[in-house]
Amino acid sequence: MILNCQNIQKSFLEVPVLSGVSFHIENNEKAAIVGINGAGKTTLLRIIVGQLSADEGLVTFGKDTSFGYLAQNDTLNTDLTVYDELLSVKQPLITLERKIRTSEAQMKHTTGSALTELMETYSRLTHQYEIEGGYQYQSEITGVLKGLGFSEEEFTKPVSTLSGGQKTRAALGRLLLLKPDLIILDEPTNHLDLNSIAWLETYLLNYKGAVLVVSHDRYFLDRIVTKVVELDQTKSTVFQGNYSDYVIKKEQLRIAAQNAYENQQREITHQREVIEKLRSFNREKSIKRAESREKLLNRMEVLDKPTDVDTDMKLSLTPAILSGRDVLHIENLSKSFGPLHLFSDLNFDLRRGEHVAIIGDNGTGKTTLLKILNGMESADTGFFRLGTNVEIGYYDQEQQLLHPEKTLFEEISDQYPSMDNTRIRNVLAAFLFRGDDVFKQIRSLSGGEKGRLSLAKLMLSNANFLILDEPTNHLDIASKEILEDALNHYSGTLLYVSHDRYFINRTANRILELSAEHFYCYDGDYDYYLEKRIVPVQESAPSTEVPTQNKLDWKSQKEAQAKARKRENDLKKCEERIEELETSIQAIDEKMALPEYACSSLKLTELTKQQASLQEQLDAQYTLWEELAEN
Repeated sequence: MILNCQNIQKSFLEVPVLSGVSFHIENNEKAAIVGINGAGKTTLLRIIVGQLSADEGLVTFGKDTSFGYLAQNDTLNTDLTVYDELLSVKQPLITLERKIRTSEAQMKHTTGSALTELMETYSRLTHQYEIEGGYQYQSEITGVLKGLGFSEEEFTKPVSTLSGGQKTRAALGRLLLLKPDLIILDEPTNHLDLNSIAWLETYLLNYKGAVLVVSHDRYFLDRIVTKVVELDQTKSTVFQGNYSDYVIKKEQLRIAAQNAYENQQREITHQREVIEKLRSFNREKSIKRAESREKLLNRMEVLDKPTDVDTDMKLSLTPAILSGRDVLHIENLSKSFGPLHLFSDLNFDLRRGEHVAIIGDNGTGKTTLLKILNGMESADTGFFRLGTNVEIGYYDQEQQLLHPEKTLFEEISDQYPSMDNTRIRNVLAAFLFRGDDVFKQIRSLSGGEKGRLSLAKLMLSNANFLILDEPTNHLDIASKEILEDALNHYSGTLLYVSHDRYFINRTANRILELSAEHFYCYDGDYDYYLEKRIVPVQESAPSTEVPTQNKLDWKSQKEAQAKARKRENDLKKCEERIEELETSIQAIDEKMALPEYACSSLKLTELTKQQASLQEQLDAQYTLWEELAEN
C-alpha cells in the first residue's frame, strides 16, 4: 500500500466539507477522486500532501514513498527558460556527469594506486549514471515537452513569458520527469489539446508508479483509472473500475438504496396503521400489543432518503422558428495573422439538425473560424452564407454580453421576464450557482463563472443555430451531463469547438478535424474518428473540397500508406541501431573493469574516446527515434 486515508474530516466555519473519508491506494494503482464542484476534492488533495491539516483522521504513506503534486495553479521558476526549468529536475544527473568528466580529466595525469582508485570511482559513477538514465535524460526532457504540446521554438522561451495554460503544462512536465512513487494531479488535462491529452494518457498508463487524479474529463478517467473515490455530501464511497463502471454501479446502488428506503417507509406506515388500529380496539391485550410494536418501531434504524435525481434541473432547448434545410455554406475560407497562416480553402455545408464538432490542435484556428461566422473577425478570402430563417446563438469564452452591474438573478430575469423565480434558480443551479450565489454581482465573478452564466443564458435562448466555443470548460460532471442531455434533445443545428472527448461522443454526429490548414470530415462520433482518422499528407496539394473518409482520392491514400510503411521501417532500423550501440557501450564498460585495462591509462583513454563516440551516435539515434515516433 502506497497511501492510506483513514476517517478524514474537515470543516470550514463549522460547515462540514469532508466526513469520515477513507480509502487507500496500492502500488502502481491509478485512481480518481470525483464529485461535483465544491465537494471537497481539492481540499482532500491538499490534506493528503500536507498543505492543509485535517480536523480528524490520518494520512499515511508507505515507507520511503515519494510523491509529487500538481495543483491547478502551480508555480515555476520564472527566471529560467522552459527547457532549463525541466532540466533542473535532472540536477543530480548533471552533477554526476560533471564528476565523471572530472574523473576522465584526472586520469590523464594519474598513475599507480591513485589511478586504480580513480578508476574504481569512475566505474562506480558511470554505472550509477547509466542506471539512473544519464544517457537518456536530455531526449526524455525533449519527449515530454513535445508530448505536452511545446514546439522546439518554445523550449528557449522564458517561463515568465508563458501563458497560464503553458505554465501549467510546463509544471506538469516537470512533475512527470521527477518520477515519484505517487503522482497526484488536480485537473491535469486543462490547457491540453487532444494530442497532448492522448500522449499524457499513454504516459500515465505505462507509468510504473501510482497515480491519484482529480478530473472532470470522463474520457480521460475511462482510459486511465481502475478505482474511483466519490465524494458526495461530505462522505466517500469507493468503486472499482473506470468512470463508466462507476456510473453504472452508482446508479445500481442508488436504485437499491431508493428501493430499500421506500420499502422501509411502507413498513413504517403499515406498522403505524396497525398500532393505531390496535389502540382503537381499546382492549388491554390490544393496547399492550400496540405498545410492544411501537417500541420495536422506535428502535428501528431509519434509512436516510437517498439523493434524488433532480428532474427540474434538466434544460429544454426549443428554437422559436424552424430554419431552412441549408443552414450554413462555407466556401474557400482562408485566414492569416501576419506570418501566421491558420487555414486556407475551407469548404463545408451544414444541414438543419446536424450536430458537428470541430477538433484540432491548439493554434489551428478553430476559435478564429467561429468568430468569423459571428462577424467578430473577417476572412482573408472566401465567404460564408447562412440559410433561410437561421438565428445564431453564440457562446464564446470572452463573455462580452454580460452586464457587470447586475446580479446573476437579474441577468436572467431581465432577459426572460416571463420565467418564474423557481425556474430561474433551477437554471442557475444547473450551472453551479446555488443559494446566495444568484445575488452576486457579475463584476465579482471569475472568468469561469462568467462563462457558465453566459452558457446558461444561451441555453434559454430561442436560437435555431448554436455556435459554442469550449462549452464544457469550468463545468463539473453533473452540469456537463445536463448540458449534454439538453443538446441531444435540441432540434436545431449545433456547431461547436471542444476538447472534451466524452462530450463529443455524446453530442456529435459529425466531426471536422482542422489539421494542416484543411478540414477532414468524419461522419460519426469521436470513437469513430479515432478508428477512421486520416493522417494528412503534408506534401499533397490542398484540396478545394472537404476530403471525407469516403471521398479521399486513391493516390492520396496510397501516399499515406507508403509514408506509414517507410516510417515503420525507419523506426525498426533505428531501434536495431540503438540496441547495437547500447551493447557496444556496455561491452566497453565491462572491458574497463578488467585488470589489464584498469591498470593502463593509455588503454583506458582509448576506450573512453570510443565510448564517447558511441554515446554521441546513440544520442543522435534517440533523437531520430523520437522524431520518427511523433510523425
